Amino acid sequence: MGVCSRSKAAEMIQAGRVRLNGAVRRNPELPVHFGSDRIEVDGRATIAASKVYLVLNKPRGAITSASDEKGRETVYDFLRPRSGSTMEQPSLREGKAPETPWIAPVGRLDKASEGLLLLTNDSEWAARVLAPDTHLDKTYHLQIGRVADDELLAALHKGIECDGEVLRVKRASRLRSGGKNSWLEVVLDEGKNRHIRRMLAALGVEVLRLVRVAIGPLILGDLAKGASRPLSPAEKTLLDAAIT
Repeated sequence: MGVCSRSKAAEMIQAGRVRLNGAVRRNPELPVHFGSDRIEVDGRATIAASKVYLVLNKPRGAITSASDEKGRETVYDFLRPRSGSTMEQPSLREGKAPETPWIAPVGRLDKASEGLLLLTNDSEWAARVLAPDTHLDKTYHLQIGRVADDELLAALHKGIECDGEVLRVKRASRLRSGGKNSWLEVVLDEGKNRHIRRMLAALGVEVLRLVRVAIGPLILGDLAKGASRPLSPAEKTLLDAAIT
């Protein structure tokens, strides 16, 4: 319904904060019939939030989190104000429903990485985007601290065994090279933790910059760094087609 994340919903249900048809139910897996069942959170009826789909050009240094105990900048600090309020992660304080839409990143980009990041309150859609069986391509441009040769590209295609996992790329090619470094385009159709950085570290190659430029048919384009915008209906249709 776009109220909160699945994990937060499970916590709230198990804590007895959610009533189904007037009765507290503590099993998060209990089936619900939308349109006929009544769901209340902290004594207030829940209303399905309008679906929100945002594109953000994540700057380097921002963390993909709602908050940070160290006070570091998060992706929520860059979201544009909407209808007079900031699109921020709302609190779910006892007895108070969210006043701004809850949204969450679709997947993650680590602190040092930048580029295309989707955010939404449609958790089912986000799960489909991230599902391994969709094999949705994610395209990255990366600068490395050496001149890329055919041997390096072959090693990326072949795959690297790292921490008990085999990491490989779908495609890798040179974009341009200078005297001491190169830019590569790397396409993944799976997303393991710090996938590209771990592969290149295992090969002794330093990653200087890592920018995600596309998710499936969705291209980052000329969206300014730190800027966000709604996903257009045409873009949403293209992504839906790519994950079905």
